[in-house]
Amino acid sequence: MDNPIFLCKFATLNEKNTIFTTMRVLIVNTSERTGGAAIAANRLKDALNNSGVKTMMLVTDKETDDITVAALPHKWLLQWHFLWERWCLFLHLHFKRRHLFEVDMANCGSDITGMKEFQEADVIHLHWVNQGMLSLKSIAKILQSGKPVVWTMHDMWPATGICHLTLGCTHYQDSCGNCAFLPGDSKNDLSAKVFKKKLKILSNAKSQIHFVAVSTWLKGLADQSLLTGRFPVDVIPNVIDLNRFQLLETQDCRSRLLIKAPHVLAFGAYKIDAPIKGFNYLIQALKILLQSGKYTKKDIHLIVFGGMYNEKTLKEIPVEYSYMGYVQEDSLSQIYSASDAVVSSSLYETFGQTLVEAMACGCLPVSFDNSGQTDIIDHLENGYLAKYKSPESLAEGLDWAFHAEKDRKQIHLAAVKKFSSQSIAAKYIKIYNSLTKTEA
Repeated sequence: MDNPIFLCKFATLNEKNTIFTTMRVLIVNTSERTGGAAIAANRLKDALNNSGVKTMMLVTDKETDDITVAALPHKWLLQWHFLWERWCLFLHLHFKRRHLFEVDMANCGSDITGMKEFQEADVIHLHWVNQGMLSLKSIAKILQSGKPVVWTMHDMWPATGICHLTLGCTHYQDSCGNCAFLPGDSKNDLSAKVFKKKLKILSNAKSQIHFVAVSTWLKGLADQSLLTGRFPVDVIPNVIDLNRFQLLETQDCRSRLLIKAPHVLAFGAYKIDAPIKGFNYLIQALKILLQSGKYTKKDIHLIVFGGMYNEKTLKEIPVEYSYMGYVQEDSLSQIYSASDAVVSSSLYETFGQTLVEAMACGCLPVSFDNSGQTDIIDHLENGYLAKYKSPESLAEGLDWAFHAEKDRKQIHLAAVKKFSSQSIAAKYIKIYNSLTKTEA
């Protein structure tokens, strides 16, 4: 039987009684499974369906046989959208590849408003819709449809002209321009032009719009933007399917992974050596631990998982390590359970999904104190917040994690309580209800 707390319904009154029909939500995201936003959106789709909300996910490229996921038609056209936008950006970058995938101008994309999935939905829930999925024109058409729109911000793109992370720039607060990602120095550059288009689209919207930030840090930035600051912005963390992340026996996991070192760390990212992930800070922190004389190379084992641009980076690791490459989600429980700590040395994290996953397996998170991680870690209670860009402080955090006498089961329970799929789904349902003027 459906739980009345979570089942979201429309009510239509007639003379005799009230007729109820289940709400339908369409989640829109570029990818089904690739990337943090895709994983988060997919998990939310499942959580909403399990809570009684009929939810479909619309993507550019369907990767599974999941019947609740639909793909945009005309795959060749989607590829053309992607390539054409990259080419246009390449021109604006004066034919330099640097920053090519750090900005999006959304000059081409698909019109989804005519699709059956869109027309049947009561709420349109946008997530990460870049790299040729939705153009500014198609976003405008969605906002002209009159259907309520929730837009979950996995980065800063909805609040800026073209960039996904502002890296300290504050131009997005009023107009963009003089963009650090673009060559030259112009107030009316591509970022300013796209910003103006976005402002016009949001100003002319007929739909109700409600933004969601995945961390308090991200909400603080969104509130300062001329684009998003005049709309409601709630903070709701990403869904973590904690049933998939189990608390396993540590020594058994280490034996299975052939690890004999007394201290084990984990580090994972979609691209480990992407500059934004700050892997060099972890390498420096490990060298500091070795220089202290408290540890030898064989005392520490680093488990690295994810993709890489250049595997030569691994040669810089000063301790024993295992490189796992891309791993299936089912394997992560073993990696996290084998580790004393999971490390995030990212320069910016809008949320910090690996930290929560690790906590669900009883593993302590160690991270810089600069962005979304601060919503997850209570310093010295369930993890360590190191000073931003300080390898010395990061080394202190790793040393603390090696010797912290924390109950792994309590770490797991705390993660379950805060990030369970049911609690996150309930928060979104509350927003859906407010936009459709219904009650659960």
